[in-house]
Amino acid sequence: MLAQIVLFDGFDLLDVLAPYEVLYAGGMASGGALRVELVSAEGPREVVSGVGGVPLRATAALDPGRADLVVVPGAAGRVGEPGEVPDHDADADTGEWREDEFIPVLLGRTLNTDLPGLLKAAMDRPEATVATVCGGSLVLAMAGLLEGRYATTHHMGLDMLDATGVNAVRARVVDDGDLVTGAGVTSGLDLGLYLLERELGPRIAHAVEELFAYERRGTPWRHHGPAPVAL
Repeated sequence: MLAQIVLFDGFDLLDVLAPYEVLYAGGMASGGALRVELVSAEGPREVVSGVGGVPLRATAALDPGRADLVVVPGAAGRVGEPGEVPDHDADADTGEWREDEFIPVLLGRTLNTDLPGLLKAAMDRPEATVATVCGGSLVLAMAGLLEGRYATTHHMGLDMLDATGVNAVRARVVDDGDLVTGAGVTSGLDLGLYLLERELGPRIAHAVEELFAYERRGTPWRHHGPAPVAL
């Protein structure tokens, strides 16, 4: 099984590293049943994160025909006040990341790359699962790939997610079949562990929990079972 974690300019470092370490450890615990790669839409390159400009290297291109699991992170940058509209597209002349970039601008810039088309190809492939951490679901939503689906994101982005036609759910992890989404930044740990349980079994996931001295938080939400009454 191959997992590819997507890097794009301005990505959030922990959105990538948390699921990467969990999935990598799951691969070790399963005797190599899972491999993990860092990739970009453009292919092998150094990609600058939005956390102090720390770079990671993508070692391959995102390949929706080969990846069984594609993980999309969110971005790190300025949040701004509610309703605040960025008065610039930071470094629009060069297209490069800079520290005062707004998160919606960073996420929106992915729409001008090959990433949306590659993600659509992954979502159209029945064998593949697409997962997101934090604002990664907004990347898919802004590309028009999540209309009518159930998903979550960072709590500050739920209204924006809802406005794109997504059934936004306030939960730490949301399982919508071939789409699994995580909420805030640290939910990348919970997302990774849930994916290990789902794909490789609970014993593998439990072994990684013990290794990391971390207990998964929250109940993964699925659109199944009776609806709860008001409490």
